[in-house]
Amino acid sequence: MEKTEKKHQRRVRYKGTHPKSFDAKYKEHQPDKYIDTIEKIIQKGDTPAGMHRPICVDEILDILDIKSTDVGLDATLGYGGHTTEILKKLDNKGHLYAIDQDPIEIKKTKKRLSDLGYGPEILTTKNINFSDIDYLVLDSGLFDFALADLGVSSMQIDNPERGFSFKHDGPLDLRMNPQKGIPASERLRELSKDEIIGMLIENADEPHAIKIAEAIISSYTRGEMINTTKAFHQVIEQALSFLPKDQKDEAIKKASQRSFQALRIDVNHEFEALYEFLEKLPIVLKPNARVAILSFHSGEDRMVKKSFQYFYRQGVYKDISDKPIRPSMAEQSSNGRSRSAKLRWAIKS
Repeated sequence: MEKTEKKHQRRVRYKGTHPKSFDAKYKEHQPDKYIDTIEKIIQKGDTPAGMHRPICVDEILDILDIKSTDVGLDATLGYGGHTTEILKKLDNKGHLYAIDQDPIEIKKTKKRLSDLGYGPEILTTKNINFSDIDYLVLDSGLFDFALADLGVSSMQIDNPERGFSFKHDGPLDLRMNPQKGIPASERLRELSKDEIIGMLIENADEPHAIKIAEAIISSYTRGEMINTTKAFHQVIEQALSFLPKDQKDEAIKKASQRSFQALRIDVNHEFEALYEFLEKLPIVLKPNARVAILSFHSGEDRMVKKSFQYFYRQGVYKDISDKPIRPSMAEQSSNGRSRSAKLRWAIKS
């Protein structure tokens, strides 16, 4: 039987000078092939679609003081930006255990790092939540250093299929691991008005929590489901329609960002997972091991601060940061997503 030749299909063209949709940004998804395009985007202070730019790299490396023979933990692998710099320090002599709860991105990152020459002899990746580090240490042994970047990776935010942002329409999912739990659209329907208010205030300090909660419940009462990122954003728009015209656009944008954040934290049980991680962290560290944790939310930063202070008073940590380290002004200017970052450190006794 003759094989039919596969017909060549041209890439879909986009209107205007720059692609708008995530899928159309094919150059940004191939950074090795389109280096000039990637550089231009980064120079503008933006993050290319499908990529993530690591934050406070120099500060983190300085804190961790990595030796080439160390065995370390990257508790939030993500795109692998910090991981790559750590692996360079290990110089093919030590070993890094890198974990992430996202089954989609961890496969991509593992391949990316393998293509750079970092195979299983120096890097072990595992698809687990960092709240389970006590199980990981049964295989790895104790660590000389540990890093956790608590931010959501840019490639998750930018991909409309994941539902992390209202910039592009997609399913209101928000799960870090789409194979576990329920999507945000279902979770939102489970909550009462008071529970929504509590979630928005506790997880995002949302000043318009009551108005937004009322709008969500009203939408359901009318039989209008909130199943997409656009629908959720529109409900927030309706809730804040009372605001003066000159304030409305910016207020809606900020309220949407906070509301998506609050719902994401709830869906993924992020505070509960962070609490477990911080409680278990000292038991997986060697004496004199160094820890760096990068947070992007005031609630997370408070948890890290209190945990470090508690274990310091108990003599578990012999030194901790007295205040958070912030990204340099140059980094904040070149990468807008770094502006809310706070970095804290601790050293095991």
